[in-house]
Amino acid sequence: MTLMSRSEYIAKWGQTHGSYDANASFLARNWLGFAYTFTRPLIAMRLTPNAITFLGLLISVVALWPAAVGGRWAILTALLFLKSGLFDQLDGAVALMTDSSTKWGAVFDAVCDRISDGVFLVAFWLLGAPVWACVLAGALMMLHEYLRARAAAAGMNEIGVVTVWERPTRVIIAVMFSLAAGIFVGSADIWAREASFAWVTLGVIGLFQLTRVVRKELS
Repeated sequence: MTLMSRSEYIAKWGQTHGSYDANASFLARNWLGFAYTFTRPLIAMRLTPNAITFLGLLISVVALWPAAVGGRWAILTALLFLKSGLFDQLDGAVALMTDSSTKWGAVFDAVCDRISDGVFLVAFWLLGAPVWACVLAGALMMLHEYLRARAAAAGMNEIGVVTVWERPTRVIIAVMFSLAAGIFVGSADIWAREASFAWVTLGVIGLFQLTRVVRKELS
């Protein structure tokens, strides 16, 4: 099988997301390029996109165990979250590069992403974050994704805009703050709290960014 080039992959990803120009966004361009690099081995192993999606979800759920144990084990939580986030991006890359994208696969991926996002928040709570902050962060995340989905159904470009509160940002925060909680054990609860506060802050900003674009597109 002749695989497409990195630039071809980024362009095709944009076409499947409402003709969005991923090269215009630093975050999207580099995240997609990163995913492209790690996709080849999975294609060689003949793993299906849905199998990769499910594996990523399982890895994130398993990460709750070391978070519950606490202490230095939080480092393992961070590493598992990193691997889960990587798998989350690679499923779509495999689907595009092997021309095996399906509508069911897109729905399955979105559902698994939301469950995994919830797992991040549970981990923050296990590490010491306040319940109210985790709940608020989760509500903002769900509202962000729901707004985009409803706007797309109403005729907006599928992406609309890449906000500061996209899935890669959530993964990065979950990894970084879990790692800090594992390294600085004595202040693990503080790092977990700040992680939830970061989710809330970026969630508000991202929702504002998306709302502006949605209103403009649908007006």
